[in-house]
Amino acid sequence: MDVTGAVVLVVVLVVATLAGLVLRNRSGRLRPTGDDRGATDGAGPGWDLAETGPDGRRALLLQLSSPVCAPCRQTARVLGDLAAADPGLAHVEVDVAERVDVARALGVLRTPTTVVFDARGAEILRVSGVPRVDELVAALPTG
Repeated sequence: MDVTGAVVLVVVLVVATLAGLVLRNRSGRLRPTGDDRGATDGAGPGWDLAETGPDGRRALLLQLSSPVCAPCRQTARVLGDLAAADPGLAHVEVDVAERVDVARALGVLRTPTTVVFDARGAEILRVSGVPRVDELVAALPTG
């Protein structure tokens, strides 16, 4: 192997390592959106909070998953436990393989992604990867 090949190999390895570290650091981090993207009378494109549970829900935790995604199962457990412990939260899991339209409408490119909608249907935050429970609980709207 000549010097040029070795330099190219080292550069590729460094770039790949940095990209991996950045992606790992971003996984599970909350990204507040605070926009009305997809806001309707319900929660997001075509959802109605009344359909997900009794009146008085203050947030919908919409999880976009795929059947072959191991972190999706962990995310479902975390969000399900939160919703079970707090009657003001609803958790809905959508399989993106069956509902590609939902993933497109929300601009989701990775599973698991959790999109949180407030009671009026406005997107307030999203998480790619398994959510960090303490950060998510702190960011959710209070009753």
